[in-house]
Amino acid sequence: MFLGKSIGGQSRLTIHTLVWGLLCLCLIALLPAGKAEAQTVTTYSNSSTVAIPDNACPATVNRTFSVGASYAVADVDIGILLDHTYRRDLRITLTSPTGSVVTLMDYVGGSADNLNVRFDDEASGGTIASHTSNDPLTPAYNSTKTPQATLAAFDGENAQGIWTLKICDQQGVDTGSIRRADLYLTSAPTNYADLSLTKIFGATSTNTGRYTLSVTNASASTLSASGVTVSDTLPSGVTLTATSGTGTYSGGIWTLGTTIAPGQTLSINLDVTITATSGTITNTAQIRSSSAVDIDSTPNNGVASEDDYASVSFTAGGRLPGYVPPLTSVCSIANQITFSWGGATAWSPSGSLSHTYNVTGLGNIAVNVTQPPNGFANNTPAITTDNSGGGAAGTQALYFYMNNGNETHVSSTKFTLPAAVPGLQFRIFDIDFAANQFTDKVTVTGTYNGATVLPTLSNNTANYVSGNSVIGDGASGATDPFGNVVVTFTSPVDSVTVVYGNHLPTTPTSSGNQAMSIHDITFCKPTTTLSVTKISSIISDPVNGSTNPKRIPDAIVQYCILISNSGAAKADAVVATDSLTGPFTYATGSMRSGSNCGSATTVEDDNATGADESDPYGAYIAGSTITATAASLAPASSFALIFRVKLD
Repeated sequence: MFLGKSIGGQSRLTIHTLVWGLLCLCLIALLPAGKAEAQTVTTYSNSSTVAIPDNACPATVNRTFSVGASYAVADVDIGILLDHTYRRDLRITLTSPTGSVVTLMDYVGGSADNLNVRFDDEASGGTIASHTSNDPLTPAYNSTKTPQATLAAFDGENAQGIWTLKICDQQGVDTGSIRRADLYLTSAPTNYADLSLTKIFGATSTNTGRYTLSVTNASASTLSASGVTVSDTLPSGVTLTATSGTGTYSGGIWTLGTTIAPGQTLSINLDVTITATSGTITNTAQIRSSSAVDIDSTPNNGVASEDDYASVSFTAGGRLPGYVPPLTSVCSIANQITFSWGGATAWSPSGSLSHTYNVTGLGNIAVNVTQPPNGFANNTPAITTDNSGGGAAGTQALYFYMNNGNETHVSSTKFTLPAAVPGLQFRIFDIDFAANQFTDKVTVTGTYNGATVLPTLSNNTANYVSGNSVIGDGASGATDPFGNVVVTFTSPVDSVTVVYGNHLPTTPTSSGNQAMSIHDITFCKPTTTLSVTKISSIISDPVNGSTNPKRIPDAIVQYCILISNSGAAKADAVVATDSLTGPFTYATGSMRSGSNCGSATTVEDDNATGADESDPYGAYIAGSTITATAASLAPASSFALIFRVKLD
């Protein structure tokens, strides 16, 4: 990149061109090495029989499938045949070669025996969560069920590598064995765009709300898509008042009006007035048209299970869930990383107060908990399914059950990140109220380089927002969404602290024990944003000295090159060069470095060797080119190089 900037003053001083390079940032495209056949299904089998250890979680029995071919995945099914009494004891996940984890089932099935199921997102046999009857052991895969989490999470990934099925028994007494497993991978066509649609709604006041529709073209797609339209006829009970975002909305059709590239997300906001006073208001939307073939859905076919279809509902006449800012307003889905408690190494032992988790693409996250004076109950903190927040049965989250001694007791949980991120989002479950027992209150605060950062908090129907706190004033069960809170940071943070306790004075004097859970966290990938400025000042001239000097021959002019990192990630191996061309002569030995122009006092000699080249900045001149270097540049920091010239 070349940045040219004119230096003010007499016209005798020429324009200088500054070149800077960031050596550490590379664009790495993960593309299949070979071409896959269009929409072919390949089966990978593992038929060995192995016992499932009783009450062994987090230890797992693993079944692996080695995929030697390289192709993009369009669909994944997994067949599992095992004998086991009391199926609810089992937790089963599938992990792709890239490390993505999908929970197939966890703590569902009740007292039923055995599992003989083909898990398929498009299954017609119902959900695994509602499957409570015994399974016969023959024939193989006697029925099809939809898993608890969608297998579409694997769509677009490269199939090549080791896929791992993990099974663990999380209760005592009942036992069994895995007998067979088959992985079915459908390859994507060579050229495709994998489009998906999301739709959210939230209240912006007592009688207004906002729908946000977002279309994403998966980062693994090989084509950009044009001609994309989305059908969304607003339901009775809401009236459109304004639109904002990408494209146009008319007659129930959102026309994106621009090409959507792989890895890109485009959104539109539909602001509405809520005219209904009661009843459930449901709004559905679907991708209507696209120029490109989609690997896992068909536009405008009305199939709700496909990812180009979205629906959202709310109940009119009472408090509405607050509007949740989409994280795509900060970063595209392709630049998001999700940390899942369901896929995390177990919080072991349960009840411990600190853990570190490695998140691919981000690094190690430290989680430290401060317990209330009376500690926690039920052997918590622990990763459990005790609060699902209205999600699928078996939803995993970090669970806290506070042993309250009185209404003033609190606990805190701090997440310290290895690098600042531009934004993040997560949910907290079960912030509610129980008469004569407790009034939940959760307060969330972030930091960035030591400064306080406040989130946007989005309430649900059993709680309300007050500043950076949410306070419960209604009832919500462990499997209900009514006590959920969505926490969204839309500016950089490097730590987040969640403080949980009671709200005074509405909580009783002897408050009962209370519980909440922190669900999965989605981060925007750390980014580096470098900017360069160059300024000049006249130090002296032979006539006026240093008092009101002028740009005349033999005047001394000082330049400062300032490189700043306004991003949330550290920049490594930063290099800036300046070509000295013009009617002047470089003043030998005049280079100085520092964190800014005013503090650049560290002497830099004119050569490229010696300790001065890494203390922590380096600078040298070779011919007519000055080079400045920094081994690293932290977020919200800068480094400067000053030098002088004598005008001819």
